[in-house]
Amino acid sequence: MSAASCLLTEDQFLCSICRDVFTDPVSTPCGHNFCKSCITEHWDVKVSCQCPNCKEVFKTRPELKVNTFISEMAAQFRQKAQQEASSRRPEQVSKPAEVPCDVCTGTKLKALKSCLVCLVSYCETHLEPHLTASRLKRHQLIDPVENLEGRMCEKHDKLLELFCKNDQMCVCMMCTILDHKTHDVVPLREGYEGKKAELGKTEAEIQQMIQKRRLKLEEFKQSVELSKKNADREMAEGVQVFSALMETVERRLNNLTDTIKEKQRETEEQAEGFIKELQQEISELEKRSSEVKKLSRSEDHLHLLQNITALNAAPPTKNWTGVRVHPPSYEGTVVRAVKQLEETLSEQMKKLFEAELKRVQQYEVDLTLDPDTAYPNLILSDDGKQVHHSNKKKNLPNNPERFSKYTMVLSKQSFSSGRFYFEVQVKGKTDWDLGVARESINRKGDIRLSPEDGFWTIWLSNRNEYTACARPSVDLALQSGPEKVGVFVDYEEGLVSFYDVDAAALIYSFTGCSFTEKLYPYFSPDNNYGGKNSAPLIISPVNQTEESNH
Repeated sequence: MSAASCLLTEDQFLCSICRDVFTDPVSTPCGHNFCKSCITEHWDVKVSCQCPNCKEVFKTRPELKVNTFISEMAAQFRQKAQQEASSRRPEQVSKPAEVPCDVCTGTKLKALKSCLVCLVSYCETHLEPHLTASRLKRHQLIDPVENLEGRMCEKHDKLLELFCKNDQMCVCMMCTILDHKTHDVVPLREGYEGKKAELGKTEAEIQQMIQKRRLKLEEFKQSVELSKKNADREMAEGVQVFSALMETVERRLNNLTDTIKEKQRETEEQAEGFIKELQQEISELEKRSSEVKKLSRSEDHLHLLQNITALNAAPPTKNWTGVRVHPPSYEGTVVRAVKQLEETLSEQMKKLFEAELKRVQQYEVDLTLDPDTAYPNLILSDDGKQVHHSNKKKNLPNNPERFSKYTMVLSKQSFSSGRFYFEVQVKGKTDWDLGVARESINRKGDIRLSPEDGFWTIWLSNRNEYTACARPSVDLALQSGPEKVGVFVDYEEGLVSFYDVDAAALIYSFTGCSFTEKLYPYFSPDNNYGGKNSAPLIISPVNQTEESNH
């Protein structure tokens, strides 16, 4: 039997309908063989009973019985083919995550291809007819996929081989005649190519988004690293400064305690000397007292008279009436020590503020005043760096950006992130206010300078009073009026700080601010009050060399 089977080719054991090895083979009256289920289904959908191979028509439907001889031969052939496949490729046995061959019985081998015409997945052995038979070569093979039934139209049980652009769905030929008759329908390949092009574009957009996010991710990492470096530097400086301060305080405390102890020691030594001297005199006096008592009790006249002369020769004693031990006065000792400490700390604070000012000056920005925002009585210099008040009102258009009631003007430049710093000369003025303002501030009618209203400013009134325009306002006790004011803003930190540039001193800081809009540097030279306040506000360039000499 095995010798005979070796003479037969695989095609002789294949059903011409399903192109697979016979399952329950039957023979038609014309002598051709088919799987019983294949020929039965074929005749069920045909009007007449016809042989699929020779086209012979049978008047009555033949009664088909399984050909046991061919069935046994087909079973042996199938078994042998599976054994040969297993021996050649033992690793091709289907794994749980892989698509199995639909034809294999028993052990399922891994499918190499799926046929979109047959709707069957084939292993290497069962795929052979599709690679050799001319009729099967026209079938469309794809990489193995599961659920080939899903490629059939559920409504018409036909292959989904078209794509409806209107409804963006795959359809069969019957769908184009019925439900999608007037729609723009194209072959699957054309729809595939179009969608593939869209996917390519989408992929490019996604890759671009990924790249942008990677750059942003790197930016965040660099920001964290920079923040860590700044924090480490600031902590190191803080530890150094506070260690020096604690050392100074400890040294001053030691000096104070040493001074007090020294005074106490001197007092104790003086008192101990007096005590010792007094104790010596008391001892001598007590001895003399004993001798006097003893002599006074004597009834021997001669003895008393002979010894009284020696008794009168006692050594002289000290007059202690005016001798005092004065406790030292400690009043003012602590105050003087604290005053000295304050002077030392003030010197160190000045050095710290100088370093701080120098650091923020690195964020200097070049500003020019915006004439479109200036109150009509304000006079701006040609270079946009100076502004002063004039009694003569100019006839200017009342555009939305212009302040209409108060002597205010903004810079052309605005800032919505990062840090910036600028300096303004206020020398010779008796009234002014400076700071920053958000874009949406009220510019018409009554205006209140406060953070709630969009202003972060400080103000010098004509009564020589300095005020931080918070709510409530904060009076600023300055030792001397600044001639040049520095303004520093950290947008993300929510910080606005004002400095006396020449004194290298912090005037005031608004902290915990929440900035969500553009910020504009803000200037007000105020009224000139008959020439008393006629000096201009001047935007000055930062002179770090001069500052470093302080």
